Amino acid sequence: MLDFNPRPSMAERINALVDAALIAEREATPPRTYLGASRLGHACERALQFEFAGAPKDEGADFGGQTLRIFAIGHQLEDLAIRWLRAAGLDLYTRKGSNACVRRPDGDQFGFSVAGGRIRGHVDGIVAAAPAALGLRTPALWECKTMNAKNWRETVAKGVVVAKPVYAAQTALYQAYMEAQVPGICENPALFTAINKDTAELHHELVPFDADLAQRMSDRGVRILQATDAGELLPRIAASRDFHECRMCPWAERCWGLPA
Repeated sequence: MLDFNPRPSMAERINALVDAALIAEREATPPRTYLGASRLGHACERALQFEFAGAPKDEGADFGGQTLRIFAIGHQLEDLAIRWLRAAGLDLYTRKGSNACVRRPDGDQFGFSVAGGRIRGHVDGIVAAAPAALGLRTPALWECKTMNAKNWRETVAKGVVVAKPVYAAQTALYQAYMEAQVPGICENPALFTAINKDTAELHHELVPFDADLAQRMSDRGVRILQATDAGELLPRIAASRDFHECRMCPWAERCWGLPA
């Protein structure tokens, strides 16, 4: 007799348990109460407003287990990049202890908080010194991203400023706001590292400080806070729901169900 409802395989059962655990862990994590500087370069201000206000996402738009696994792998790869760069002779600090340049695994991550703590950012690291042969001016902000092969190749070909404007905006903001804690960090180009998750290839490039970009992103953050406080909706990025950013937005149903 044919079994039309075969039992899930061992792999499927284990994966379902793993994903359920990851989702439960994420749901138990307190939501952010601030606007993350890493997100301010996102194309749509209304989407950022929804994100800051904690608006519920559309049905089915929350991260599934596989996506959470991808995020976790990215974090582990960033930890590996830290070890690799230190082994290569870069004096890279990712945590602060009793003073600005004590490497302590239990210290706080470098970061900043402005607008009464409602805009915050946490940097990946600060390069305090590097081999002379590199010609890297220090102190320098270090930002690391993991990407699939397609995005990695685009970043290598075009540079992060053109290929990944969200990352460029994040870098500029971090350079600007970390200057008070690490004098000179905005005078020196940031070191941006991209890891190809498919091939383990590494890309490194220098990103000069863009003061105008940092100011625009800072102004954007203030605009989002003020509009949210006033109960006002910021404009959508597009006039049509078919716009590619809207098609991928986790608040698309909510957004397009509201007045323009």
